[in-house]
Amino acid sequence: MPLPATIPVEDFLAPPERAGASISPDGTRIAFLAPWKNRLNVWVQDLTPGADARCVTADETRTVQDYRWTEDPRWMLYLQDDGGDENWHVFRVDLDDPDADAVDLTPFPGARVLNLDQPPQRPGTAIVQLIGREGNAFELHELDVATGELTLIAGGTDAVTGWRYVGDGSLLAERLTGNGDIELRQTVPGTGELRHVTTFSGEDYPLAVFPFVVTPDGTGVWFGSNRGTDRTRLAHLDLATGEESEVDSHPSFDLDTRALVFTKLPPPLIRDRRTGELLGARYLGERQVVHALDPHFAEVLPNLAALSDGDLAAISSDRDGRRWVVSFTHDRDPGVTWYYDHQTGERRRLFRPHPHLDPDLLAPTTPVTITARDGLALPSYLTLPVGVEPAGLPMVLLVHGGPWARDTWGGDRTAQFLANRGYAVLQVNFRGSIGFGKAHMRAAIGELAGKMHDDLIDAVDWAIAEGYADPDRVGIFGGSYGGYAALVGVSFTPDRFAAAVEYVGISNLVTFLDTVPEFTKPSLGMNWFRYAGDPNDPAQKEDLLARSPISRVDDIRTPLMVVQGANDTRVVRAESDQIVDALRARGVDVDYLVFEDEGHFFVNPENLITMFRAAERFLGAHLGGLVHED
Repeated sequence: MPLPATIPVEDFLAPPERAGASISPDGTRIAFLAPWKNRLNVWVQDLTPGADARCVTADETRTVQDYRWTEDPRWMLYLQDDGGDENWHVFRVDLDDPDADAVDLTPFPGARVLNLDQPPQRPGTAIVQLIGREGNAFELHELDVATGELTLIAGGTDAVTGWRYVGDGSLLAERLTGNGDIELRQTVPGTGELRHVTTFSGEDYPLAVFPFVVTPDGTGVWFGSNRGTDRTRLAHLDLATGEESEVDSHPSFDLDTRALVFTKLPPPLIRDRRTGELLGARYLGERQVVHALDPHFAEVLPNLAALSDGDLAAISSDRDGRRWVVSFTHDRDPGVTWYYDHQTGERRRLFRPHPHLDPDLLAPTTPVTITARDGLALPSYLTLPVGVEPAGLPMVLLVHGGPWARDTWGGDRTAQFLANRGYAVLQVNFRGSIGFGKAHMRAAIGELAGKMHDDLIDAVDWAIAEGYADPDRVGIFGGSYGGYAALVGVSFTPDRFAAAVEYVGISNLVTFLDTVPEFTKPSLGMNWFRYAGDPNDPAQKEDLLARSPISRVDDIRTPLMVVQGANDTRVVRAESDQIVDALRARGVDVDYLVFEDEGHFFVNPENLITMFRAAERFLGAHLGGLVHED
């Protein structure tokens, strides 16, 4: 049976017609992202069916990714960086004056907003955490949304790696101890002192304690805890006593903590818009499970879930919890967005982000479990092309970043794009991936280019043994850590892959750790130093280099495509330059794309289209997949 017609790259990667919708606090309007001058900008529309929408931001250079309603119907906030450098600024839009320019409320060159909260108990106020205004000091500011006035409320304290607003003049400070643990302290009002609350094990939290949300009454914190257990549950920390108690848990799934790394994903805690109290918690295994933690939300949740056979993604409601706007994660219909009125029972689909993509022509994604050679279970996802016998196919091993992240069911446009080109696509939650318990994560310690790579090879062998993949036509494709994994694949196991595509990938672990942003370096002991090695120790530095693809560049003979954002501050351009230069010095031809207006995460549609067109041709030439002909 022949494959169905290929879908143009633009249909997968052009800006969505609409996306990212949320309802206003008063329940009368929705905001969403939609194209304006080929960049996603914020639009606002009355909820009345057929009402006209108007664009309220005007960014011509870079897509807007993050906006926030405020309690005042006049003001809206959004965050934007410069060309992907991740130095986020907070901008304010006047919804009552369409002709007014957006105002930069954090106009500090080189500064980066790390967090923006609007405490329900402080309407009209936002709490802004930023770094870079005064060296590498973490600062907390109170922002008056209407006037734009910023008031410094904390900052400049040595060893503090983050501040949290509690209320009533009290703050929480996070400090790293000498052995990489995270100490939580609270300010004593009127004294300037910091008193000890509790300490979290750095081994349990390689990146940060997440979620971490101060309760509305300011007496405690809701957080993700795995203290004494393998799985991450929802717990409460009493700030007065330091005592921890369980709030909720799932018998076999972790809390969904992906939003720690990918901040645009929905948070694990669903909260009341008016009060900030808990409504629900998200857990993630093969698919998502949402636990209702509030009686009213327990009534609403089944009605929301019934709107789609996907997993609930973004959830917003008005202040009264009556009107809701929700979107869904789905393997073949991602982002479909609905409106629901709990009082009247009204429900209507608002939009599909890509209405031109027929879900019936897209490929189902199936959870599978693969057993590694040492017996570790590897939760994975297999996406097979539609309309062809799933046997002896060219296959692409699609490797996620992080490595403290995970693959999930649904919504991966790269997997769908590759499946449409006739490839079987395999995504593997190798050891070190989060969301499968501490033991699964810690099994990666000391195993970069070791057992972490063995897991990927074992997954390829599984796909071949199951008959899905042609052993001579297997490629590897990944970004960030996934880019490193792709380079490891072609340098440590040069005979296993027929082609490799890597973007913003690490080629040299030593130079990578030397060039990460300065403010992240104190926390490296919790993650990269513990899992990979400390370059300040000569023996560990030597081992880091030995686990780096650059040390085996002479073994690379697999066709390779490298893609880099010039403004990347996480994996700087030199990581790609050095591997490409070394290969070209040997006379090896490397496809190399550099985008001058991108950073670590590519968002501009013309760049995404260029990259994937090039990848389509490259993989087609070396693996034999389909190439769309205009």
